[in-house]
Amino acid sequence: MRTIGLVLALLLGVATVAPAQGDLLARARALHRETPLIDGHNDYPWALREAKVDLDIDRLDIRVPQPTIHTDIPRLRAGGVGGQFWSVYVPATLQGPAAVLATLEQIDIVHRMMRKYPDTFELAATAADVERIFKAGRIASLIGMEGGHSIDSSLGTLRMFHGLGARYMTLTHGTNIPWADSGTDKPAANGLTPFGEEVVREMNRLGMLVDLSHTSPDTMADAIRVSAAPVIFSHSDARALNDHGRNVPDDILRQLPKNGGLVMVTFVPGFLTREGKATLADVASHMDHIRKVAGADHVGIGGDFDGITQVPAGLEDVSTYPALTAELLRRGWPDADVRKALGQNILRVMRQAEAVAAKLQKQRQPSTATIASLDKK
Repeated sequence: MRTIGLVLALLLGVATVAPAQGDLLARARALHRETPLIDGHNDYPWALREAKVDLDIDRLDIRVPQPTIHTDIPRLRAGGVGGQFWSVYVPATLQGPAAVLATLEQIDIVHRMMRKYPDTFELAATAADVERIFKAGRIASLIGMEGGHSIDSSLGTLRMFHGLGARYMTLTHGTNIPWADSGTDKPAANGLTPFGEEVVREMNRLGMLVDLSHTSPDTMADAIRVSAAPVIFSHSDARALNDHGRNVPDDILRQLPKNGGLVMVTFVPGFLTREGKATLADVASHMDHIRKVAGADHVGIGGDFDGITQVPAGLEDVSTYPALTAELLRRGWPDADVRKALGQNILRVMRQAEAVAAKLQKQRQPSTATIASLDKK
């Protein structure tokens, strides 16, 4: 009888009842099983440091539930996570060799995670690795550097971090660095300096994704102009919905189709709403806006779990991703667009960056430029 009623309603042009939330969640979980949900930013390595356990992962064992943080293996599995960029963040208050050392320690945490939990995690270097690891039932793990201060203005250091597995670098964090402006600091370089442009070119040659979260609009525009590969925003929101320096303006969003990059929408309440109290629906609205302005090929997810002290209602930890997927379905997103946002877009970006790197490595050798030679005052 219910089927007959629905048919009659359609014939009469009467709106039908929306699918039940349970049905949407079931569809969401099915999509997660078929397409890897790849989150652009998780700060568990920093949470380990903040937990005062001397960087000892045995003392904050995520094989068992860890209610003091957002991330553990049971909840990652419940959330249908198929791939994760683990941030190797160090604060911008660390500069010079101290920043390099701390970043190395953060990368070491990720490598030790892989050794401690080989049945759950495997380090990925390429898009093909991510797909293979996902099919094997493990969580593909990638390393993302958060802030150009980590390389101490050295292209050689950049290359060594790439060799250790880093697959993106956020050009700045909350403050300016000598060769790039942050979105939450007073403009100094008005974007990228000549050395900053060379950093982008060398990242292209390596196949390391250029991450523009935290950067100023001028830095965003300069990087998109210089980059031969798609850029990413690993954890950012739409500035049109909340005029915050950490968010992406529409004029930048409109450049993404030509560049091929994407914005991985973050869950930070202060970036989502002016009030600072956010919900899952606010996250979906930012995804809606980016999909509308840039297109379905240019939106993803970058939660920033364990890098934030507050979370949106409905997205309390890494177990809750299916609820966001269900909300996108409820809003009428076709399955194809949902799959793109879950992981297909970032996999495409990775493949394009890998292709650019293969071409550039045949054309030129590693850059020996220095900041002193390019940014002469």
